[in-house]
Amino acid sequence: MDDKRNIAFSPPDIGQAEIDAVADAMRSGWITTGPKTKELERKLTEFTGAAGVACLSSATAALECALRALGIGEGDEVITSAYTYTASCSPICHVGATPVLVDTAPGSFEMNYAELGDLITERTKAIVPVDIAGRMCDYDRIEGVLATKRVLWKPENDLQRLFDRVIIVADAAHSLGADYHGRKSGSVADFTTFSFHAVKNFTTAEGGALAWRDAGFDSDEFYRGIMLQSLHGQTKDALAKTQASAWEYDIAFPGWKCNMTDIQAAIGLVQLERYPALLARRREIIARYEKGLADTDAILLGHYGGWANSSGHLMLVRMPRKSEAFRNAVIEVMAEDGVATNVHYKPLPLFTAYRTLGFDIADYPNAYRQYCCEITLPLHTKLSDDDVDYVVASFKRALIEADSRVLQESD
Repeated sequence: MDDKRNIAFSPPDIGQAEIDAVADAMRSGWITTGPKTKELERKLTEFTGAAGVACLSSATAALECALRALGIGEGDEVITSAYTYTASCSPICHVGATPVLVDTAPGSFEMNYAELGDLITERTKAIVPVDIAGRMCDYDRIEGVLATKRVLWKPENDLQRLFDRVIIVADAAHSLGADYHGRKSGSVADFTTFSFHAVKNFTTAEGGALAWRDAGFDSDEFYRGIMLQSLHGQTKDALAKTQASAWEYDIAFPGWKCNMTDIQAAIGLVQLERYPALLARRREIIARYEKGLADTDAILLGHYGGWANSSGHLMLVRMPRKSEAFRNAVIEVMAEDGVATNVHYKPLPLFTAYRTLGFDIADYPNAYRQYCCEITLPLHTKLSDDDVDYVVASFKRALIEADSRVLQESD
């Protein structure tokens, strides 16, 4: 292509305001978990409409803390999608529970809700739906399926007994700012985990959060339990210990270390102020992609309309009836044009870790078909309109070039 560009896949949108906020945190003398982290938790609670939010080191840590808080462990089963990143499933293994994978629905990136009920047993304690690309799952349908299986629900502790069905712990790593029937992500599922990794819409460099809705438990007490998990089971954090004569503390149990720092929270506080504008820009970019690719056979994930409005995190594109080799050739051609792309996701049963656990991709044919012809185009707020048009042109060129490259490789 003429006028070759270098289009990054997903660089963080960090400006001078974030840099100044980090410098302010560092000058304050307080750089670990402290007042800025607590302020970010308060503002995220307000933003999401959740009953409470705990900021942590990652969405993975948030999911593990949620499962541990619910008392889920050895002998229990937790269901999640076969079409997701390992972080949706590895915490299930970390707590000693057994992961159960469900295929996607035909032609969909969402789990097959029609098959979900068949996987629920008396050992099932939670389901981890995945809000892929920023679009929230159909939570009403999930709750409907779980309601039909109430007879199998066997709660084993006080927190579990507050629920009359399998508990929903959403992997909303992609969906901060999305809504479902007008309700914000974070206030829909029983528990919700967010990612603030560098490639996410809203970033703290690394980081994440656990949100929860009102289910009849003491929100403040639950929050304290999550904080205990995140700080070795220590009954006072560093901020509390700075009070005069307040050094004494206890270790309630051998906990973990997954707290957020005030340096990270400083970035997040600025990002949250900017977030409405960032979400609006993502919507503009998606509309430009939709218009630019309307004359191709490509199928784009629908981000907006109906019962859900996405956070616009990823531009998932499927090339129907195309092979994995064709998709890989498209990626190569676009790389030659300077356009970085990605694939979301390689289904879990294709990885050694999950094959070792006994999963076979043959049991997840819909997920495999989604993966084989999927490509993810750049979608971030540092893209100009001209950049988007360049990506569209590169993709169209790649669609023409890929067939001949696949034929050459097969000779």
